[in-house]
Amino acid sequence: MTEYGELNQTSLLSYCGLNLVKHKDIISDMEQKGFIRREEEPWGNKKIIKYSITEKGREFCKKILEPYEEMFPRKV
Repeated sequence: MTEYGELNQTSLLSYCGLNLVKHKDIISDMEQKGFIRREEEPWGNKKIIKYSITEKGREFCKKILEPYEEMFPRKV
């Protein structure tokens, strides 16, 4: 996510390989723990919810996720 800057809710869940109905709580937990920031943006008569990574989230990626990916790369 760090390379994308910000993503809407559907894109974020899709990027993580999660299902919106089953895994929406994970996004809420990440927000409550300060790893991501939620912003609402008006779009016509609706609103778009966007998420961006916080500094705490960036540090988590650098310390935990990047070394994990290096050791156990995803097979594409």
